[in-house]
Amino acid sequence: MFNPTRMFYASPDLQGSSSHSTGLSDDATATRLLITDDDDRLRASTLALLEGQGYHCEQATNGQQALDRLLRGGIDVLLLDLMMPGMDGYQLLEIIQRRGLDCDVIVVSGEATFDNATRVFRGGAIDFINKPYEPQTLFHRVEHIVRQRRLREELNQARRELEASEQRYRFIVSHSPDIIYMIDGNGCFTFINERVHDLLGYRPEDLIGRHYRELVHEEDLPLAEQVFDTQVPRNGEDQRVELRFKCRDRKDYARSFESKSITIELSATALQGPVTENAPLLGTYGVARDISDRKKAQEMIQFQAYHDLLTHLPNRELFMDRLQLAINQADRGGHQLAVLFLDMDGFKFINDSLGHMTGDKLLQQVAKRLRETLRDSDTVSRIGGDEFNILLPDLQKPEEAGLIAQKLLDAFSQPIRLENHEITIGFSVGISLYPGDAACAEDLIKNADMAMYHIKGRGKNGYEFFSDNMQQIYQFRHNLEQDIRKALEQEQFEAWYQPQFNIDSGEIVGLEALIRWNHPERGLITPDLFIPIAEEIGLINEIGRFMLETGCAQLREWIDQGTRPIKLSVNVSPFQLIESNFDLILCELTDRYELPQDRLVVEITETALMQDMEQVLPRLKKLIHCGIGIAIDDFGVGYSSLAYLQSLPARSLKIDRSFLARSREEMDKTTIVKAIVAMAREMGLDVVMEGIETTQQLEYLRDIGGIIGQGYLLGYPQQARHILPLLKTS
Repeated sequence: MFNPTRMFYASPDLQGSSSHSTGLSDDATATRLLITDDDDRLRASTLALLEGQGYHCEQATNGQQALDRLLRGGIDVLLLDLMMPGMDGYQLLEIIQRRGLDCDVIVVSGEATFDNATRVFRGGAIDFINKPYEPQTLFHRVEHIVRQRRLREELNQARRELEASEQRYRFIVSHSPDIIYMIDGNGCFTFINERVHDLLGYRPEDLIGRHYRELVHEEDLPLAEQVFDTQVPRNGEDQRVELRFKCRDRKDYARSFESKSITIELSATALQGPVTENAPLLGTYGVARDISDRKKAQEMIQFQAYHDLLTHLPNRELFMDRLQLAINQADRGGHQLAVLFLDMDGFKFINDSLGHMTGDKLLQQVAKRLRETLRDSDTVSRIGGDEFNILLPDLQKPEEAGLIAQKLLDAFSQPIRLENHEITIGFSVGISLYPGDAACAEDLIKNADMAMYHIKGRGKNGYEFFSDNMQQIYQFRHNLEQDIRKALEQEQFEAWYQPQFNIDSGEIVGLEALIRWNHPERGLITPDLFIPIAEEIGLINEIGRFMLETGCAQLREWIDQGTRPIKLSVNVSPFQLIESNFDLILCELTDRYELPQDRLVVEITETALMQDMEQVLPRLKKLIHCGIGIAIDDFGVGYSSLAYLQSLPARSLKIDRSFLARSREEMDKTTIVKAIVAMAREMGLDVVMEGIETTQQLEYLRDIGGIIGQGYLLGYPQQARHILPLLKTS
């Protein structure tokens, strides 16, 4: 048995000298020991020795107490006596091993026989210290075990981190949006990730050991061979190329390949042995990224740059390229060519009456019929709106251009069916010839444009060859465009006012503001001549804002002069109506001039309202909120639908003048005006009849009753200074 008298007990001197001699690391301060022995003095002395070395120590008097403590965790090293009452050391070792408790066991026992040592080591003990022992022996053994434990923990931690890193790597590789591959020196796949299945239809195991040539599109094999076999940089840099990989037939995995392919951007990096001058190429590795969508997007961008998106016809830029090429070929071959300028007759009416969606579908069908009618060598281009250019190369004589133009007109003599509509259209076609009519592409198109305007002025739906006298007509229009721009800058536009009367009482109840152009050379120009041109060149909104501003200012002036309360109507172009800030501009004007409620009325055609009802309706409601009235102009020539009228915040209807352009007998038979007036009364709307020019028309309207009249018979448009006396005397 152990003799306590031979044991060294802790003392300050002994602790200090022992600590210095062993050179313990900081592991001691982080280690917790459990001393288990039934000898109180021995436990106390061992505790003092080890705590003197910086260890955190706990005690247990028997095996059961030690087990209870071990089960709570946190014990790194167990100093265990074998002979104890109750649960002895052997039993505790068996439980520790069976339960897999994480602690290192040092047996401290006086039973130092070979059998005992063998038994405890088999039971999981790390070391065996025979009693009695020298303190230095205990210190070194414990320190060694602690360090081994720390090294083992560090190794386990490194292994866990390595496993976690490998798992992350495998996860990243497996879930990469790109194909990751390795190819050996013979060009065969040694690794490829799961992404290949999503992109190409192969399982990775299908490709391992197979040559890359089986995967690369045949046309791209020369490029692939350069990358994989000869030109892979040996300095660690990667080679990047674009290739096509063949896809597997997803419906039949028994087949190897299918003609379908995807475009990939591939990087290839050399995989080689020791870096020497003649180091063998062991293979390549890299990433293959699917760029099919990007290529399609690039192709789409390229297509959009040179084609009209609605009809897919060449646009002006591509047409000009082909025209210039045709001119060069005509010069070399001594041939002629023709340029046709086509403008669809009546498209605006179709677009306004049936809507933009139907108009777009019509343009698509027109483009299709043009392509089907022309020769393969011809080029048809949509240059905007309802205008098309056609290039006819390799003509032997000018008459061929006329024959083709007539063929196009004949092709459109048959109606185009769109859903529930059958639409028959015509074209005004202008023709210019090279080299007779012009020496360059731009002049050819310009001259064909002149010829088109000439035929349009002569009744439309025909063709005309360019002639020199057309230059004057074109020059007149061009000069008018320039003069319109100057007119805005030099304030040449004026607002004239035409009175509106209550037909029953004869009293003036309103005025319509009408624009006039006081041209410095041509005199007074009416809007029917310059408004369509202003719309084409994009100045109609500025002209419209001028009329609104002028009308509001004049109305304010009349109010300040004490005139009778009348309403002022101002026409609004469809182009103004679609301006995003149109309602804000108009409300700001009424606020600035402090106009009373319902004194300002904006007239909007029903076709303009129907172009984009969802966008227009909120703006009209905002105008009503600002005290501005809404009148539907030219009512009866478009939709004339009671259903949409109920959804509009309109205050009045203005019936188109065409309903009065007939005899009294004809008007009585049609009764259209009577029907419109009756409908308006039911909805609480005022009715304004424009275009009253004869007493017969006036009497017809008086018989109906309740109508506001406007026309030359009642009063001509006049300047504001001539209107003022009328407002004061009425």
